[in-house]
Amino acid sequence: MTSLATAVAKVGGTTLVSRLLGFVRDLVIARLFGANAATDAFFVAFKIPNLLRRLFAEGAFSMAFVPVLTEYRTHRSLAELKGLVDHVAGSFGLVLLTMTTIGVLAAPVLLVLFAPGFSGDPDQRVLATEMLRLTFPYLLFISLTAFAGGIQNAYERFTVPAFTPVLLNLVMIACALWLAPLLARPITALAWGVLLAGLIQLAFQIPFLARLGLLPRPRLRPRDPGVQRILRRMMPALLGVSVTQINLLIDTLLASFLAAGSISWLYYSDRLVELPLGLLGAALGTVILPRLSRHHVARSSGELSRTLDWALRWVVLLGLPAGVGLMALAGPLIATLFHSGEFGTDDVTMASRSLVAYATGLTSFMAIKVLAPGFYARQDMRTPLRIALVALLANLVLSLALMGPLGHAGLALATSLAALVNATLLLWVLMREGIYRPMPDWPKRLAKTGAATLLMGGLIAVGKGTTADWLAWDDWQRAWHLAGWILLGAVTYVGVLALLGMRPRELSDPS
Repeated sequence: MTSLATAVAKVGGTTLVSRLLGFVRDLVIARLFGANAATDAFFVAFKIPNLLRRLFAEGAFSMAFVPVLTEYRTHRSLAELKGLVDHVAGSFGLVLLTMTTIGVLAAPVLLVLFAPGFSGDPDQRVLATEMLRLTFPYLLFISLTAFAGGIQNAYERFTVPAFTPVLLNLVMIACALWLAPLLARPITALAWGVLLAGLIQLAFQIPFLARLGLLPRPRLRPRDPGVQRILRRMMPALLGVSVTQINLLIDTLLASFLAAGSISWLYYSDRLVELPLGLLGAALGTVILPRLSRHHVARSSGELSRTLDWALRWVVLLGLPAGVGLMALAGPLIATLFHSGEFGTDDVTMASRSLVAYATGLTSFMAIKVLAPGFYARQDMRTPLRIALVALLANLVLSLALMGPLGHAGLALATSLAALVNATLLLWVLMREGIYRPMPDWPKRLAKTGAATLLMGGLIAVGKGTTADWLAWDDWQRAWHLAGWILLGAVTYVGVLALLGMRPRELSDPS
């Protein structure tokens, strides 16, 4: 059995490659296309199927599917396990195909729902509709890819599913550089890239499923007991696991009423927050879910609690400094990565504001990724749903209240505050029901981590200079200065923790 630390390292390392290529992709898009009405149209066209993918495939479906598959693997025969995979593939595939067909046909209606502000610009609306019809089939391909990844995760084989997003970034970069100049509307090359990448990502899974002996032969058996259990658990999990994505969608919808470029500013700042969130938060959530499910099946409540505690230690240890670091270096990060002739000084300023706002919620975003599996592993989907609805309402109210005085940054701040509500309630319920029992050293751990984070953040905030200083430098100067400040911040943080007595053994694997 792979240790949790090793599994997280593999997933995190592979995710790092994907995220770095994602930044290259965003850098290419920013420098070639800028932040304007056309890029807003693409990001909406990409966000709609991507959101649905996170909701139905990597969100609700994975959280419902992996615990059931783990139970079948533990207590049933290989033939029954293979039957479940075949029946889920047929039923899930038919639902996805139906959704995709409806989405392509109803693209203009979806845009009215998801970006009503586009109605004031007919050209932007037509462009977004054209691109949405290209990107929507991505939902079908990437959801089936997530299904294949769920099978591999249940066997604690995490590397291939974690590597798969690399293919999306490579294809989109290639289309932006080489296909875009050949098209009458260059921005549509990105939409073609999304469609092509979905096909390639799905095909990439096939040999690895075959190696497990679980390459599906889809059969439509919606009344299969295993399929029914997954479907019953999917519905409440739909909101419970994906409330952050719904909150980001609310940002997009409301931002369509703000100044042109608002959606793009939010997109670029969100992408920077997604780096540490994907490296640690998503990696932890992916790795611990099968382990928590196994502990639940074995009725090992103590092991389940210790696994949650271990994951939360990492959330605090890396989430707090990452969030403060993003806030302190918001301007330099945006200037270094995205500033160009197309992405101007005003764009840097605006994207920096929303990055600061999103970064305040980074630890909460990470905690949700860890705490929600504590419920889903026990096949309790309703509790996270109720909490998610509270957080969703909080986000909507806060967004409407803050978008007036703070613009797009107010939307980002509302999302962060709603994530704090969500994470706090999840933690409180887990502790109240005795599912999670924190280790007694948490007060000292929080004090040490908080002190090291404050010293690191203060050093960077005082010494880094102004964003105007960074914009006056060339690309290489900005890159070297940014690398230097990141390294100095990391050394300061680790050094202070060591001086305060924190040792690696405190984070040892619970298994």
